[in-house]
Amino acid sequence: MKNLSFIIPMLQSSVVSLEVFFLTLLFAIPLGMPVAMARMSKFKVLSATANVFLLVIRGTPLMLQLIVFYFGPYYLFNFSWNRFTAAIIALSVNYACYFAEIYRGGIQSIPKGQYEAAKVLGYTKKQTFFKIILPQVVKRIVPPMGNEVITLVKDTALVSVIGVVELLRTAQTHSSRLFSTVPIFVAGIFYFFMNWCVSAAFAFIEKKLDYYK
Repeated sequence: MKNLSFIIPMLQSSVVSLEVFFLTLLFAIPLGMPVAMARMSKFKVLSATANVFLLVIRGTPLMLQLIVFYFGPYYLFNFSWNRFTAAIIALSVNYACYFAEIYRGGIQSIPKGQYEAAKVLGYTKKQTFFKIILPQVVKRIVPPMGNEVITLVKDTALVSVIGVVELLRTAQTHSSRLFSTVPIFVAGIFYFFMNWCVSAAFAFIEKKLDYYK
């Protein structure tokens, strides 16, 4: 049983990984929409600023962003927040940018004729967006959103770079202590199970949205 003593700590640290995962989604999913709107704005200064922001975030490693969000405030403003908060902020900003591009692609894929038809039928811009455009956009963006969410499950392991003790960090610690790769293998099973749950959830959502075909 001593050789399996790492299971309990890994279960506890998997809770941290799940907290990082769900909190990132909680903030990143809604944050992506205003970023997408800014990117599509006809106000050139706003769209250019959003474009540069997206380029920087999507063009640099997430690991580097975690380090910047954690250490940056201390060096710039002599202020520091805890590691977990920095991890959530960095991941939320990063994934909001990816979600924003998915939203933008979904919105711009809707033919302009649908907007014109809705206008002829007397729909306001708000009614057109929420009753006609948004349901179709949701259907179209579910597969790419699923891919990003699956990636997020694995990216939660990167928060260990700023000292957050999550699943993989715990597995590495016990692997070194026991001189065994078994904890790493068990961590892989945990990640696989979490991603299986995510895949099943998105498959269910896609099935529910089949009536838009």
